[in-house]
Amino acid sequence: MLKAINHINIVVSDLERSVAFYTKLLGFVVSKRARLGGEWFERIVGLSGVDAEVAYIQPPGAGPRLELLCYHAPRGASVPETARPNTLGLRHIALEVADIDAMSARLAAAGVEFVGPPVAVPPNALKHDEGYKRLCYFHDPDGVLLELAEYAP
Repeated sequence: MLKAINHINIVVSDLERSVAFYTKLLGFVVSKRARLGGEWFERIVGLSGVDAEVAYIQPPGAGPRLELLCYHAPRGASVPETARPNTLGLRHIALEVADIDAMSARLAAAGVEFVGPPVAVPPNALKHDEGYKRLCYFHDPDGVLLELAEYAP
């Protein structure tokens, strides 16, 4: 029986850059860090010669933590198609914020590029128990698609 979502893994090219992005710009908190490698980890991921570092970050409120994983060896490839919103598979992580205008302005001032500005979801398109929803998409430093979401009555 399923208990909860434990974490969501994001493979990153530069762990320190990603930790700074998610903590300083978005407000996550680092809860744990570790070096990973050896036969046990290679069996899990199905790769040989693994040398990796991980940082677990979590939102200040509730919600699953993110596992930022940086493979020093073997290095992975960036596939631009995975940054597109219509590519099959895990596509984005939505981050709920209290003030989408303030957060998007803060990110834009830090050089983050958005797919588009915050947009209100029309009430006739999708009704949420929390009220109306505004959202926008942007990418992290490695091109991972993220969403800011604001709910209001």
